[in-house]
Amino acid sequence: MSSLSHFDADGKAHMVDVSDKPVTARIAVAEGFVKMASETLALIVEGRADKGDVLGIARIAGIMGAKKTADLIPLCHPLPITKVAIEMTPDEALPGIRISATVKTGGQTGVEMEALTAVSTTALTVYDMVKAVQKDIEIGGIRVTLKDGGKSGRLENP
Repeated sequence: MSSLSHFDADGKAHMVDVSDKPVTARIAVAEGFVKMASETLALIVEGRADKGDVLGIARIAGIMGAKKTADLIPLCHPLPITKVAIEMTPDEALPGIRISATVKTGGQTGVEMEALTAVSTTALTVYDMVKAVQKDIEIGGIRVTLKDGGKSGRLENP
């Protein structure tokens, strides 16, 4: 395993200097899930949640989360995000909602943290929208499934 880049020679946390890195097209995809009772899933899918359009509001929250990543994660660089797409798929076998976030930029560092934040924010918003009917909802499986661009190249994590 290589050394951790967010620590200087004295072991102090610092923001990595990316000023000498070339600007390249970068993409990251992350996924996760929100597991719930079948009845709660039906409430979402049928549009019967008291707070409104659960999936629509969660999608907007995920986009906003990606855009705010540098405000939330102390050593992340603010990036010019060029795309955030949130996919939510109801899955009766889970039962729950499977979430995928794709984030793109043209920049000097990757957008993995933005994709992970988008999934997390989407999942938290789904929870918030239906917690009145179910308190024991589970959020999990959040991980990067694809990253491409930059020096380290392509990573596929099926």
